[in-house]
Amino acid sequence: MDKGISVGEGVLWVLGWFGVMLLYTFFDVAVWRKIKPSHAKLLNVMSITLCMGGFLSLLTSKFHIQIDLVNGVPMEGIFLAIGCAVMMYFLLDQFLDSVFEGILPGSEDRYQETLGHLREAPILSFIQVCILAPVMEEILMRGFLLDGLSVNYGKVTALLISSALFALLHFNMVQTLSALICGMVLGLLYIRTDSLICCIAAHAGYNMISYFTMIFPLFKKM
Repeated sequence: MDKGISVGEGVLWVLGWFGVMLLYTFFDVAVWRKIKPSHAKLLNVMSITLCMGGFLSLLTSKFHIQIDLVNGVPMEGIFLAIGCAVMMYFLLDQFLDSVFEGILPGSEDRYQETLGHLREAPILSFIQVCILAPVMEEILMRGFLLDGLSVNYGKVTALLISSALFALLHFNMVQTLSALICGMVLGLLYIRTDSLICCIAAHAGYNMISYFTMIFPLFKKM
């Protein structure tokens, strides 16, 4: 980004996206599932895509966010992205999540309900979890928030604030605790590579590994 942002400005934009998330969640629960239950999943993904596109248009019209498509992605960054995706899976899904679940059993129950909804439409859920979410969250949290805050407050402060706000975007406490660590890893990756594409790739890669092992438990045994 060409210019820095204040903490308040960053929080407002994150709250704005949080409001958009509540809006499309409301439509999913209160509208699509009632008027078109057989097509609710498709309508929900379409709503998310439209909301994401509109929000990113507003964000990028005000701030110049560098997505390294023209200059290419550094080879080192590609390997680091793959390594981060695998590391986050083993650190979070295979180790820390079980600890968090023991501390917060109620959150785990709600998380399992969410997985049940994802299994109802695996292809649409894959698009939502493994494509749309990583793109949106990395542009907002790393390309905008971390990058913008770094200009005015330094990289360490920006990393801590962006990671905390990234965690708060996740409704479930188990996910929130994991997302805090995930945000730190992705933030460090962005600081190291200066590549938003690498962060999107690492985030998407981690989500894909988690998605296939949770939605299709057979993958855990392979």
